[in-house]
Amino acid sequence: MKKYVHAASTALILFVLLSCGSETPGTVHEPEVTLETDTYIPLNDTLSAKRDAFETRATDEMKRIYAEGIASVENSGILRSAKQVGDTAIFFTLPDASGTRVELKQLLANGPVVLTWYRGGWCPYCNLTLARLQEELPKFKSAGATLIALTPERPDSSLTTAEKNNLEFEILSDAGNGVARQYGVVFKLTDEVAKSYQESFGLHEFNGDASNELPLAATYVIGTDGVITYAFLHADYRERAEPRDILAALERTK
Repeated sequence: MKKYVHAASTALILFVLLSCGSETPGTVHEPEVTLETDTYIPLNDTLSAKRDAFETRATDEMKRIYAEGIASVENSGILRSAKQVGDTAIFFTLPDASGTRVELKQLLANGPVVLTWYRGGWCPYCNLTLARLQEELPKFKSAGATLIALTPERPDSSLTTAEKNNLEFEILSDAGNGVARQYGVVFKLTDEVAKSYQESFGLHEFNGDASNELPLAATYVIGTDGVITYAFLHADYRERAEPRDILAALERTK
């Protein structure tokens, strides 16, 4: 009789253990958690890291020169005089890197346009921004928009920039900053910054002139009616329009 009870008890214990698998008694089954894989990383976080790297290696004299250059832009009044939200965009025709003429008016017939400026392929902040815009390009297209970037670089220089960054959107050469001037986003470098740029990488050769003028790293969203619905204007070239802000503007733009 004792053997029977012992065998029955053993069988019961085995059954319980098998039913629980390898888990210990009292284990609570939590629902599966799906991690967010499409986390937005702000473009300006990437640019800030680049700026911090510059701050650690640059001389105090170089930091002073560039800081005074940014202050000069801030004090020039350009941020107030440039085209703003609600203004009508200036229509233009400019050549792309291959020489093909591109018309803003024609692009607007197909949907809103994201119009952005970059200073040149020599600018690391510009290259980081262009690369990020390329990543976001499918989202801009899904919103029905066309992305175009203007630069004062000569066409052969802009072609190099486009190839280096594997860009699939239009890069238009705005020689002499003609269109940028119409939008009010052109400023003159301070003498010290101009000298630094010329000695460092040959700004005049990149742009094909010795004007020492550059555009703000401005970005506009233009509706099909030609009205500007979003404007990013900043004196500091290390600050750029966030792609998610551009997309939000496109959602509000017809």
